[in-house]
Amino acid sequence: MHTTGWEDEFREYVMTRGPALLRAAHQLTGHPLDAEDLLQNALTKTYLAWDRIEDRRALDGYVRRAMVNINISQWRRRRLEEYPSDELPEPVEPAAHCSDIHEALEQALQELPERMRAAIVLRYYEDMSEPEIAKTLGISVGTVKSTVSRAMAKLRVALGLP
Repeated sequence: MHTTGWEDEFREYVMTRGPALLRAAHQLTGHPLDAEDLLQNALTKTYLAWDRIEDRRALDGYVRRAMVNINISQWRRRRLEEYPSDELPEPVEPAAHCSDIHEALEQALQELPERMRAAIVLRYYEDMSEPEIAKTLGISVGTVKSTVSRAMAKLRVALGLP
């Protein structure tokens, strides 16, 4: 595999500074797996901007700022779905056939056409936005919307949902 000089420089940076940056990410998230994801996203942004970063001494600051920005964006995406109340809700019975539902969903996904399956996986499993999916699949945003809508309808029918 042939790499360019800046790719080797980036690899060297990640190898030497990665553990310290991972500790910083862990401090931001409080969870080791979330920290790894956060650092990976920040390093991806750094990799894409590598040729624009002139002062290599500021790389740690750049990556840390990217981690903070990404973490804040994730906080904003997570809207509070539960609100405090004076009354406790009725206990909910756990789903008896949870694994059966997951298996049925996997089977239904496998039966979808390739583009529909890709759009669903990118949207709901990878949590990508419609413009990101459009760019990834090389289609328009409108096509993404209609493809996801049709795929969800097929999944509902396959799973027997209303």
